[in-house]
Order: sequence, then C-alpha cells, then structure tokens
Amino acid sequence: MSTAVWPPISPEKLAQEEEASRTRELEWLLLSLQETLASVKSGLEECVALLAPREPGSTLVLSSPRSDSIKGFVTRLGTRIIRGDIHVKMYGLQPTKGQSSYKLSLASSTDKDLILSPLVEVRNLINQSLDVVDVSRWTGDAQNADFISGQLRLLHDNISEAAQTLTGTDPARAWLTDPTDVNLFDPPLPSTLSFHLSIREAALLLELRSLDPAASPDPPMRTGFGLRERLAVAIGASRRPDHDEANETFEFKGEQVRVREKLRVESQDPSLMAVMAKLGALEHSVAFALTALDIVMGKESD
Repeated sequence: MSTAVWPPISPEKLAQEEEASRTRELEWLLLSLQETLASVKSGLEECVALLAPREPGSTLVLSSPRSDSIKGFVTRLGTRIIRGDIHVKMYGLQPTKGQSSYKLSLASSTDKDLILSPLVEVRNLINQSLDVVDVSRWTGDAQNADFISGQLRLLHDNISEAAQTLTGTDPARAWLTDPTDVNLFDPPLPSTLSFHLSIREAALLLELRSLDPAASPDPPMRTGFGLRERLAVAIGASRRPDHDEANETFEFKGEQVRVREKLRVESQDPSLMAVMAKLGALEHSVAFALTALDIVMGKESD
C-alpha cells in the first residue's frame, strides 16, 4: 500500500512541506527534552543524596561464608571508611593477644581516612552530569538541535561511566598500584599483609593477601611457619597455595613478593545498589532521548 497526496503537488512543494513538518517535529521534541532533562536532574540529585555522608554511616558486615577466616565489620560514611574491626585467620598472622585471630582495627587517632576512590570518581561524574544538565537547560541554546545533541551525548557518557565505575573493573592489580596506608590501622599493618578495599557490583570487596619474599624459596622464619610449614606440607597436614595468584611474582611497594594466601569477601551495600539502579535507568532514558533526536535530525544511520 502506498500513500499519495491529493490533490497532487509538485515535488518541490512536497519537499518544502516535508521540511516544514520536520522542523515543527524537531521544535516539539526539543521542548519535550527539557522535561526529560529536568527528570534526569532529579534522578541525579537522588544519587547525590544516597552517596552523601550521613551520620552514623552504613555499617557493613564482612564475613567469609563457610569459614571463620574473616569476621568483622566496617562503617562507610560517604566515600570514607571511618570505623572497622576485622578478625582474620590466615597464614603468617599471629593471633592478637587474648584472642584466637589477628585483629585489624582502623586507628581512631589518625588524621587520615580510608578513602574509597571509586566512590569519589562516581560522585565527581554525577556532579559533572548535573553541570551538563544545567548548561543544557539554562545557559546554552535549548532550541539548537546540534547543541542539545552534543550535550546529551556528554551526559550519556558521564552517566555510563559512573555506572561502570560502580560495577567495578578487574581488581587483580589494584592492590599493587594503590596499596593501603599501613598507618591507618592500630597497630599498623604488618609488611607481610596486603589489605585492599574496592567496589564491585555495588558491593564492598575486601581482599587480603599474606605475602612472602619472592627471593626466598621457603617462608621466612620470622613468621613462625618456616620449618613447621614445610613439615606440615610434607606429611599432608597443610596444603600448598592453591589460589589464582599462587604461581606469580609481584612487585609490591618496591619488593618482589609471592602471594602465600588470599582471602576475598564481599558485602552488599544497599545505598550503592540503589545508586547503580538509578544510574542504569537514567542512562537508558538519556540514550532513548538521544536516539529520538538523532532520528528527527536525520542521523539515524550514523
């Protein structure tokens, strides 16, 4: 079935009418996109509120599911970890006096905080997105299709990057490039322990690694496991390292080390999960608006 104009008009007149219709549709769409931008701003402000530091903070349990290797908690306040007590049982860590495990406690007297850098990045990207929305609505030409299209692309990129940051990337090397300050703990972390907190799928991810010098074929005697550990392995009372980093050598704080034991535990953070869900919805909304604008502007084939 085909559509025809009656009474017939010249091709030139038809082209003029089509252009006029497209112009009216574009004007209407640009006007409606202002409402979309207002809605996006409201969603971004909700994300800012969820990430904002509010006393007393969010207390998250860190516990290994089928063992007592890790038992404890941390308290997140905005982008910072302000409190934490974690009991750890792993190779090379002598139990704290009077306890059956080694206790990791964040020092309350230090003037430094344990900063979650992914959350700092997410907060900055959301603030940049809010700036883009304000420029699009109040500063720039809201009836300029090319300008609004560029602003929507920038907005989509910022929101997408923020969502991806909350999803997390492979943390396999993060503990090497961004080691935790040992003086944030009381007592300070031993040199044979790597402590690393990151964000993964909107959850707090803790990774602990006990380290041996790579140059030494056997664990150092000062850990209390030298000869006894070798004998235990020989008679089958202890296993050799079986984690994914057991056969690798790493440079940690200027020294070559091997990972003797690796522990990993996650704790879901309801606020971060809400932020990730909102960012996903906002990303979809902006992508839909951008697609609609591209179609009306004749860019659908790009």
